[in-house]
Amino acid sequence: MGVISVNVGKSVEAEWAGKLGRTAIDKRAVTHRVAVLANGLAGDERADQKHHGSPDQAVYSYARADYDWWEGELGRELRNGQFGENLTTSGLDVTGAVIGERWRVGSALLEVSGPRIPCVVFRNWMDEPGWLKRFTAAGRPGAYLRVVSLGELGVGDEVEVVSRPEIGVTVGDWFRARHGDEEALRRILAVPGHDAEWDRMAERLFRGQRS
Repeated sequence: MGVISVNVGKSVEAEWAGKLGRTAIDKRAVTHRVAVLANGLAGDERADQKHHGSPDQAVYSYARADYDWWEGELGRELRNGQFGENLTTSGLDVTGAVIGERWRVGSALLEVSGPRIPCVVFRNWMDEPGWLKRFTAAGRPGAYLRVVSLGELGVGDEVEVVSRPEIGVTVGDWFRARHGDEEALRRILAVPGHDAEWDRMAERLFRGQRS
């Protein structure tokens, strides 16, 4: 399992890019090796620093297998980088990755921090009917990663899972629970030491069912 495309983008003006009017979602493949900095890949810009400038969102990864599935759903080709990811991977279950697991990619060490939550800019960029609902229902969100150790990476590098919490929350469960999936939420609640926000979410969900 490894990296089949490394993608970076420049911030450009776009009328459809929400209130900010700028976006860097259009990521394009590069063939040279890329430095991994504390805030992401060298040469990759983020227009919306408020919502996409967190260290927990330094690098975004998406699986080629999920693209292939979407091609069947949408009836059109989807190139690597189409969803705005930095790393397009092959042979890696990104949705099944556990929050906190660490990947060695090239000489950099990355840590899975959470799923991608689709936004208005993503919807407008894809220009597909009901895109946000369709993307959410599919449950193939891709994973954000934080940078643990600086380094460099490139196309063809292996993605080595060097550590994984024995009991944890997967990217898929996090994403589905965030959107009201009761079964996924119960799995998260069974994880020792889970964030208290999940308890608050469960209380709101289950109280609504009782009323």
